[in-house]
Amino acid sequence: MTSPQTSTQAPHAAGNPARKKALISLASVVVIAGLGWTAYEWLVASHYESTDNAYVQGNVIQITPQIGGTVMAILADDTDYVKAGQPLVRLDPADARVALDQAEANLAQTVRQVRTLYANNGSLGAQITLRESDVAKAQTEISRATDDFSRRQALVGNGAVSKEELNHAQTQLANGKSALAAAQAGVAAAKEQLVSNQTMTDGISIDKHPSVLAAAAKVREAWLASQRAALPAPVDGYVARRTVQLGQRVAAGTPLMAIIPLNQLWVDANFKEVQLRNIRIGQPVKLTADVYGKKVEYKGTVTGLGVGTGAAFALLPAQNATGNWIKVVQRVPVRVALDAAEVAQNPLRVGLSMDATVDVSNTDGKMLADAPRATALVQTTVYESLDRGATEEVRKIVAANVGRH
Repeated sequence: MTSPQTSTQAPHAAGNPARKKALISLASVVVIAGLGWTAYEWLVASHYESTDNAYVQGNVIQITPQIGGTVMAILADDTDYVKAGQPLVRLDPADARVALDQAEANLAQTVRQVRTLYANNGSLGAQITLRESDVAKAQTEISRATDDFSRRQALVGNGAVSKEELNHAQTQLANGKSALAAAQAGVAAAKEQLVSNQTMTDGISIDKHPSVLAAAAKVREAWLASQRAALPAPVDGYVARRTVQLGQRVAAGTPLMAIIPLNQLWVDANFKEVQLRNIRIGQPVKLTADVYGKKVEYKGTVTGLGVGTGAAFALLPAQNATGNWIKVVQRVPVRVALDAAEVAQNPLRVGLSMDATVDVSNTDGKMLADAPRATALVQTTVYESLDRGATEEVRKIVAANVGRH
């Protein structure tokens, strides 16, 4: 007769094959999943580096006055779109206009004074001719006085000429020599005056004279100050952070508002130290913005890697030499250029969050740039017209006062 213990173990022993099969199946699934994950990491994931610590950056152009003044008009507000050269703020130009009038009057007076220098060359040359004629006259007088003295000296022995008359002739001769010396000294002085005057005029025209150039520089300075009473937009963009108010007295350099050109954006993706091993300049980047979600994807390119971590450039850098030290994984900003056409189609804003994925399969590029930039990063031609206007104003004043010279 079978014991109760034997009867209870029989079903358990009969169930072991199924359990064993289930365990083997589960282990197979785990192994296959592990192999699949390993293969994915080796063949796919290892070729990409991703981070969600990425943000849109752009040029925030501060609008600051170059002169002080009182705000008379505000021509743009936050979110407004402005074109390059469009006036944004106008200051009271009264003081600048007064200074310009004074500088223009001083330039006109200087031009006329310099004209006098050139005119003096002719008068001083005529003065030399006059002094030379005095020399010739004095020489003639000496010749006549010498002849008179010689004749009287020959006749004084036989009593035909008195001694008093002889002395008079001798005095006339001495006076003639004195007059000749004075005339010769006058010629020398006139020549020195001419040379001195010519040193201030030789080799240059009136409009290139140093005195005229100095006065012209003052006119340009005053002209620029008068034109700078209107603050233009240096580039196309959108107005942000307007702080200026009507009637406010502002000093040179006071921030009034900012212009952000949204067609000149990039992304700073902050990767961990361990993610930088294979990131190189020129690698392609896929980006998505939280504002649009995964449905909008941007194509970018790595253009540079930062030369320091964020902590190194922080306002209060970490003091890692202290006793209580905890290692913190550092991050380095990687600059990613965006496609202008994609940004125009789906506009971004400065500071928006981004997810960035860099394809690091090709590591032929460089980690750091080794050549200087060939062209200007950004530039504007808005202010060139101001200088051209100043030059034209100077030319008009000089032409009006230079005369026929």
